[in-house]
Amino acid sequence: MSKIFYLMGKSASGKDTIYKKIRERMPELKTIVIYTTRPIREGEAEGVEYHFVDEDKLQQFQKEDKVIELREYHTVHGIWKYFTVNDGQFDADENYIAIGTLESYKGLRDYLGKEKLVPIYIEVEDGIRLERALARERAQREPRYEELCRRFLADAEDFSTDKLEKMGITRRFFNTDVEKCVDEIVLGIREKM
Repeated sequence: MSKIFYLMGKSASGKDTIYKKIRERMPELKTIVIYTTRPIREGEAEGVEYHFVDEDKLQQFQKEDKVIELREYHTVHGIWKYFTVNDGQFDADENYIAIGTLESYKGLRDYLGKEKLVPIYIEVEDGIRLERALARERAQREPRYEELCRRFLADAEDFSTDKLEKMGITRRFFNTDVEKCVDEIVLGIREKM
């Protein structure tokens, strides 16, 4: 049976870096790209990190009953929406890697079935995450420090120990050394395939 290996973690935990390294080591894994209405950041590319769409496109998907799960965040810059679409990305015979939140993991798991999804939770000490997030934000043409702070604080609630346990997520991959972390995740994925 095919699996979706679902990377999750608080902001600036290294998910994107780990995702890219896993893709390099395991090109046989297909990808699932979610959609967002938020603006594209420097260094991102359409169809790689996200599909960047407007509210009209989201409404079109909703009318077509293609939205699997939808989250909206009230940011300091307005409402940003993130969502997964049944747009032909899923093939029952393939294994996938995806990045998301605990909420999106739950929505996809509810839609596809618990046996299809394998959670991969990345953890990093909060001080290190804050340093990484600040460095990333400083590199933007127009840093959004208020949004960085909102996300950082929201993560404490969104990824609380209680919520992780309720979703059956007990294993954590500690990203103190990215190569070692990727080695452990790749080993875990190969065991489940």
